[in-house]
Amino acid sequence: MIKRYCSALLLGAVALIHTGQALAGAIDDAVRRGVLKVGTTPTYVPFEMTDKQGRIVGFEIDLLKVMSQALGVELELVSVPYTELIKGLQAKHFDLIGSGMTVTQERNLALNFSDSFIVVGQTVLLRPGLLGKVASVEDLDDASYRIAATEGTTGESAAQRFLGAARVSSFATPEEGVRQVVIGAADAFVHDAPYNLIALSRPENSALLLLEQPFTFEPLAFGVKKGDFDSLNWINHFLNQVAQDGTYDRLHDKWFKDTAWLGEIDSKS
Repeated sequence: MIKRYCSALLLGAVALIHTGQALAGAIDDAVRRGVLKVGTTPTYVPFEMTDKQGRIVGFEIDLLKVMSQALGVELELVSVPYTELIKGLQAKHFDLIGSGMTVTQERNLALNFSDSFIVVGQTVLLRPGLLGKVASVEDLDDASYRIAATEGTTGESAAQRFLGAARVSSFATPEEGVRQVVIGAADAFVHDAPYNLIALSRPENSALLLLEQPFTFEPLAFGVKKGDFDSLNWINHFLNQVAQDGTYDRLHDKWFKDTAWLGEIDSKS
């Protein structure tokens, strides 16, 4: 009887060990592996983009580098199309999403989000011929206007929601969306404020107009698999720490106040 009872206890302990391993979070997996794998789409200036040496750089990438250092692991960036990020996370191709992803209720049904690390909003780039004709996003809500957006982004959702009367077309990258306005194939481009502001600073886009007042409120955050609360807890504490010790402000100033890095960025990013 005693032997049988001890055997049952031993089997139960082994089962608990295996269950604990199976339920380990992505951050724990990264520490054991020695590598934090992050899914990203490097086309969102200045959050993640490609420089002239082919390296993925940006504000969010620098945050991830500091995160990896805090974990004592290497950072591996897995570049995938934006529309494949959530599928890739669910398929365990990477540990978390770090790609300027806006927290939305729809996305929250598919994954869990960390605390927000920045808040942005949608703005509009206009073709020069609309000077004096379009003063706000509401003016574009008309069937005569052609609106460009980026596939799978909240810019696309915002264009469809707020500009339902206009003709909205979606493109694979924000660069292509901006180009549509530059060549006159679209009247306006809807995208996140930081990207549009920097896109406007490029010589090829300098003639465009900017409706600089954001018309949406969009917090950006890191994404992890549903139910991975251990990883969320660690990431949220990390974000609080870098906000308190000055690291966040230093990185923010580097990418949003200093423009020296613009000359090092691939024009296709």
